Amino acid sequence: MSSTASEVSQNGTHVALRDVTFRYSRDQQPVVTDLNMDIKRGDFSAIVGPNGAGKSTLLRLITGYLRPEEGDLQFEGSPLPQMPPRLRAQKMAFVKQNRDDRFHFTVAEMVQMGRLPHSGNGRIRDREVVSSTLQLCNLQHLAHRPVTALSGGERQRVAIARALSQEPDLLLLDEPTTHLDIHFQIETLELLSSLNEQKSTTVVMVLHDLNLAAQYCHRLTLMHEGQVICSGTAAEVLQPENIRRAYGTERVTVTSHPRTKKPVLLPL
Repeated sequence: MSSTASEVSQNGTHVALRDVTFRYSRDQQPVVTDLNMDIKRGDFSAIVGPNGAGKSTLLRLITGYLRPEEGDLQFEGSPLPQMPPRLRAQKMAFVKQNRDDRFHFTVAEMVQMGRLPHSGNGRIRDREVVSSTLQLCNLQHLAHRPVTALSGGERQRVAIARALSQEPDLLLLDEPTTHLDIHFQIETLELLSSLNEQKSTTVVMVLHDLNLAAQYCHRLTLMHEGQVICSGTAAEVLQPENIRRAYGTERVTVTSHPRTKKPVLLPL
C-alpha cells in the first residue's frame, strides 16, 4: 500500500519506495522487484548485499536517474520522477563509484562544480560554500593541486566535497570505500559520520564491507536478488540466517567487537 504525501512528510521520511520494480530492458529479468523502503531524515545507513543484488540500481532509482517500471517513489511527499532536475540536485547529491577525475581540474575547481544547481544565487555565497567545504573535508591545502596528482583517498574526499558543495539534505554514495586502504576507508567513514552528526545530513551508501557497515552505520538494509531481506540495526540484520540467505554461505561466524559490542563477521 502506498503512503500518502501527508503521511510521508509527517513521519520525517526523505524517500519512500513502494512496490518498486525496475529492469534495464524488457527481455531481462527485473533487477529490483516489488521493493519497499523508507529513508528517514537523519539516517546514516548502508545498503548491503552480494554482487548483483540490485544495490547500485536502487541508488540510481533514488536519485531519479532511473525511473521505476512499476511502483511509487516519493521524495518528501512528492513524486520523485516529476521533480525538476535542478531542484533534485539541490536536494540530493550522488557520489558515483566511478569518479570523474581524469581531467586536470584543480581540487577547488572540482568542488566549485557542485555549485552548478545553485547558479545565479551569488558568487559570494558560492565562494563561501566552496571554502567551508574544502576546510570541512581537510582539502584546503590541496585546493590548487590537480586532482590527477592526488592519491585515491584524497580523490575520494574531493568527490565527497563536490557533492557537499551542493548543500544536499540527502547524500548518496556508491561504494565510497572501494579500492581504498584501511586508513582511507576509516577516514572516509569518519568524515561521513561527522557530516551526519554535525550537519544532520542524511547519508545512504552502498557498502560491501559488512564489518565497516556494522561499526559506523545506524541502520543496514540487506538486499538479495532485487529485494530487501531485512532492515534494522547491525545486530538485527547481521544474523547468521540472514547471511546464509543473502550470501549463500555458512563459512562465517558472527561475534561482537570487544570495544563497541557491535557485530563482527569472521571467516571460518
